[in-house]
Amino acid sequence: MVSKTDETCPAAAEDTGEGGERGCDIKREAAHSSGMPLVNGDSGHSHTEAEDHNEKGEGETRADDGNDQEVIVIQDTGFTVKMHAPGIEPFDLQVSPQEMVQEIHQVLMDREDTCHRTCFSLQLEGNVLDNFSELKSIEGLQEGSNLKVVEEPYTVREARIHVRHIRDLLKSLDPSDSYNGVDCNSLSFLSTFTEGDLGENGKRKRKGSELEQIDCTPPEHILPGSKERPLLILQPQTKDAKPLQCLKVLTMSGWNPPPGNRKMHGDLMYLYVVTAEDRHVSITASTRGFYTNQSTAYSFNPKPANPSFLSHSLVELLSQISPTFKKNFAALQKKRVQRHPFERIATPFQVYSWTAPAVEHAMDCVRAEDAYTSRLGYEEHIPGQTRDWNEELQTTRELPRKNLPDRLLRERAIFKVHSDFAAAATRGAMAVIDGNVMAINPGEETKMQMFIWNNIFFSLGFDVRDHYKDLGGDNAAYVAPTNDLNGVRAYNAVDVEGLYTLGTVVVDYRGYRVTAQSIIPGILEREQEQSVIYGSIDFGKTVVSHPKYLELLEKTARPLKIQKHNVLNDKSEEVELCSSVECKGIIGNDSRHYILDLLRTFPPDLNFLPVEGEELPEECTIMGFPKEHRHRLSCLRQELIEAFVEHRYIVFMKLAALQLMQQKANKQEKECPAVTENSGSSPADATESSKALSEDGKAEGTLCGLDQTKNLAESVASEDETVDPKSKEVILNACKAVGSVSSTSFDIRFNPDIFSPGVRFHDNSCDEVEKQKQLLKDAAAFLISCQIPSLIKDCVDHTVLPMDGATLAEAIHQRGINIRYMAKIVEYVSKSQARQQLDHIHKLGITELITRSAKHIFKTYLQGVELSGLSAAISHFLNCFLSSFPNPIAHLPTDELVSKKKRNKRKPRHLGNVDNTAWASTTPQELWKNISNETKSYFNFTIECESVDQAVERYGLQKISLLREICVKSGIQILLKEYNFDSRHRPTFTEEDILNIFPVVKHVNPKASDAFHFFQSGQSKVQQGFLKEGCELINEALNLFNNVYGAMHVEICACLRLLARLNYIMGDNNEALNNQQKAVLMSERALGVDHPNTIQEYMHLALYCFANGQLSTALKLLYRSRYLLILVYGEDHPEMALLDSNIGLVLHGVMEYDLSLRFLESALTINGKYHGTKSLKVAMSHHLVARVYDSKAEFRSALQHEKDGYTIYKNQFGENHEKTKESSEYLKYLTQQAVALQRTMNEIYKNGSNASILPLKFTAPIMSSVLEQLNVINGILFIPLSQKELENLKAEVHRRQALHDTFRMAEQEDSAEGTGTESVHGKSPAIVETSTAQASA
Repeated sequence: MVSKTDETCPAAAEDTGEGGERGCDIKREAAHSSGMPLVNGDSGHSHTEAEDHNEKGEGETRADDGNDQEVIVIQDTGFTVKMHAPGIEPFDLQVSPQEMVQEIHQVLMDREDTCHRTCFSLQLEGNVLDNFSELKSIEGLQEGSNLKVVEEPYTVREARIHVRHIRDLLKSLDPSDSYNGVDCNSLSFLSTFTEGDLGENGKRKRKGSELEQIDCTPPEHILPGSKERPLLILQPQTKDAKPLQCLKVLTMSGWNPPPGNRKMHGDLMYLYVVTAEDRHVSITASTRGFYTNQSTAYSFNPKPANPSFLSHSLVELLSQISPTFKKNFAALQKKRVQRHPFERIATPFQVYSWTAPAVEHAMDCVRAEDAYTSRLGYEEHIPGQTRDWNEELQTTRELPRKNLPDRLLRERAIFKVHSDFAAAATRGAMAVIDGNVMAINPGEETKMQMFIWNNIFFSLGFDVRDHYKDLGGDNAAYVAPTNDLNGVRAYNAVDVEGLYTLGTVVVDYRGYRVTAQSIIPGILEREQEQSVIYGSIDFGKTVVSHPKYLELLEKTARPLKIQKHNVLNDKSEEVELCSSVECKGIIGNDSRHYILDLLRTFPPDLNFLPVEGEELPEECTIMGFPKEHRHRLSCLRQELIEAFVEHRYIVFMKLAALQLMQQKANKQEKECPAVTENSGSSPADATESSKALSEDGKAEGTLCGLDQTKNLAESVASEDETVDPKSKEVILNACKAVGSVSSTSFDIRFNPDIFSPGVRFHDNSCDEVEKQKQLLKDAAAFLISCQIPSLIKDCVDHTVLPMDGATLAEAIHQRGINIRYMAKIVEYVSKSQARQQLDHIHKLGITELITRSAKHIFKTYLQGVELSGLSAAISHFLNCFLSSFPNPIAHLPTDELVSKKKRNKRKPRHLGNVDNTAWASTTPQELWKNISNETKSYFNFTIECESVDQAVERYGLQKISLLREICVKSGIQILLKEYNFDSRHRPTFTEEDILNIFPVVKHVNPKASDAFHFFQSGQSKVQQGFLKEGCELINEALNLFNNVYGAMHVEICACLRLLARLNYIMGDNNEALNNQQKAVLMSERALGVDHPNTIQEYMHLALYCFANGQLSTALKLLYRSRYLLILVYGEDHPEMALLDSNIGLVLHGVMEYDLSLRFLESALTINGKYHGTKSLKVAMSHHLVARVYDSKAEFRSALQHEKDGYTIYKNQFGENHEKTKESSEYLKYLTQQAVALQRTMNEIYKNGSNASILPLKFTAPIMSSVLEQLNVINGILFIPLSQKELENLKAEVHRRQALHDTFRMAEQEDSAEGTGTESVHGKSPAIVETSTAQASA
């Protein structure tokens, strides 16, 4: 797979700047996308980038699998060149032959001492180097060559780029772009908690290891049981929150553009500057550089001032004019390069923050210019200004994909264009709703208008032409775009050559849904009827087909499980289709075959689609299905289809194996009745009989039987003539039983047009249609009877641990369950026997039902608000939703701004025809009544509360979490301050508290397929215990991810987390700390500072900090983690038990016994609730509490807890198990201590001050033993094994692997059971805590 000729250290291998093309392209992309020059090796360590660059790439190797046999190893040895830049000493720069010249430009633009230059060329012996050539192709460039930086004359474009770059440098530490959600900036607060402790490659600058200096006291709100929920701490404002001010104003002058006579003197543009000393200066940007002129605000005099300070760089000029600028700019750059690169790189997609502090609005010429030109992405770097999005999206798909380097290049291009397109579409959609774009059909009413902006087509989510009249009107028009997007996602993932989809982004903004699509060339010049050559434009009345489309769609049919079928058109002729009828095929003027309107790619969900005369299976009817939904477009999710087919495949294999075994048994007798009896059996019987089969104790026999079946199935499918007819019959019967479309092989497909209104089938295909209907009913039943129970089971086992609405929705979606089943899940939980252990799921489910219903109401509420009343309307809605204040009054926008004359002339342009002030009359009672009606009508769930306080009381919710959920779901941004929700005298929110409203964006996420395969195989290697091989594969995956996504992406974050865990297990604590630090930064930046994933990353980082002896940092990180979990969910969550155990252990380690007890006892309570009082987690908690009491010399309490733990171990494992023995030993020790203490006390009572006292042994905790306990509770084990045990384990792993492959089942968790010398686990308590690796007391 991967060949490494020499081992590079993990640090180097993992650096994003690694090796040749890989490294260089990432940086090129990242630099391009962020508008910020990026450095080679930028994800590297925390010393300055220049050094980083120097250390990179020596003896670097890399391997690509072109096709699986050939392995290309490129020996990529870097070399050093000497850089000569004007005004500074020459310096060395480490470069790699695969890099482009342009990257040296980027490095220089980022280096502290050369960052102010943008307009220069690089020269080798007087020859100018071409920016886009690779270094290896340049003659004479070698180790020790001298490269000269030569200043070039400016053009208008270069001057603008220079000013923009200087502005970026001045703003580099200013967080306002992150709060405002622009240019893919986002927040990160890790450095405020580590205060640079993780710098110097994780070695802390300590004066000896003095424990006394550590202040471990947690803030009041973090202590268990605290009722405070402060919000200010979410975004801690650092001491240097106000960045250094270098200038007061830097802006374009009002004298621009230069008049003709000055143009001919070389003037390019004029700037106006107010220095920090309050000096007003006019500056000319000319071809030769920048100089001060004699203009003032009111008189134009372009002559150079005296002195004119002509400088090639604006920074040099300003440094001469203003001493403050000189001092502060230098300090600012020093700080900038000290920040971790991951705090600076742009994220691929914009992340919005739901809170922000009050930020001063400063003057900014570049921002002002951007707002009034339709700059999108970086048009000024692209000739011809606007981009042809469709051409870019389709061309990247056509790139070659024969071998790995080609595929990486292609995937990177696809990803880059997609993220640019998503950003452009979002900007356009906001412009459309804000009324800044002219409609292409301005005469029609506002709801019907369509828009084109920047080569993107925008339409609104309303049913304008009664297109969806029979399907649910506006409700159907609202969900159609997301269904369509899911279809686009599915077809893109199948990636068939020659079949094209449109770039699609769905944006929800200010209560409107906007669909943004790239434009098929030529489609606007033709009528739709002429263009469509495949599919139907009127839901199946007129249908056409096309051989080329059938051929292309046939290739997607198998992976998407779509059945080819015939439908009747209006003339009752049969037309063959290989998709739903709505799917339209259009050949563009570019001769590409496009498909669009993929809203019915997946089959309908019959639980929400009542059809006359059709009965659903019993599992569904018991649960009250089918239900009438708001629209008739409810589809099953792709994940469900795949799970269903997987399930059927297992049934098919077991059925066939069973029949083969019966045949064998009946060989002695001549007849074989059993087979024929079973032939018509249903999958349900099959499951029963297969149970009998597997319980027969003949696991090995079964394995052979299944292998045999598999071979037989393959030979029957390939129409092998030698197969014995009886065996053939077995396969035929099994196929028939599971509803396969083919009678000779397992192949389940769905016809997406079944139950579509208006679609007719021929009478001869009656049989076929009935089979398809049955399949759909089975799939609907499968969701109810298998998927929901399996989700609940995973929640009881805590293999799924959602902490907020988003993670709950993700867990539900992964199992193919739609959100509309949320009420069913909540009902399931409340009836479950493990109701107590599912308390967190119940709370989250209720929160989701309430906030989603509130979001539905908020959507229509906002449509009736005009722009001037937006903040008043949103604050009024939040008051009605969350405040205990009984009668909040809405403040309508004041009338003195509205001139009376103007008012009568023309009504403001307004989407929708709602009364503009209707929102002001909403009351809390009315809103909660609507919410309760909405949960009833949409989810069919009854919420029994009439106000927010009743909801909080009844369901144990917390208002701050409800606020976070509604803000995140609706895109509201509020002021960061403490809100008093419970005051009955004044409303919680005022209009000043509403800072912004952001779009909520859905788009396709292109994947890095090769990287993902490497990552998966790395994971399975690790689970089998081959840590080193796993580590290498994951390092390789990381390289490939970096290559496709750039340095910052959610999947890279997962990769880094796993890598850190492996580093830790293999004993490399420093490297673990390094990788985990990157994972935390990336999670904060790409997912959000309070995303559940970030909470867990903080926890892992705390463990590695502790292992590196950075105790106070570890505590700060754990406190942060606990604060975030309290804010996002509350205290009563299974993950909180783990967090509190961690905090308690660390506090025990630093001898803060009383505090430690508070956290450990809280963990004990929570573990008891969520794992049951008899569980091993609880035993472990008892033991930890006992240890603290032991250290406090309170032996009676210690004994009590250890006894409880001992009882659990004894009941679970019996007397002779190692854990029970350990516990019993510890009990003996505690008893001795207690007796000794009692003796001493008695002695003192008896003899008073003359008593002769033996010194008692008090056990202060040893760090190594605390660390061992931390490892155990975090699921990391070190198991000492002999060679023989290892061999046995490996054999066992291989045997399991064989079983696993045969069944094609989902990853079986037990394959991870303690294999290898060390093993990694998620949270499987039984395995973790039964291990032998517990610290002896």
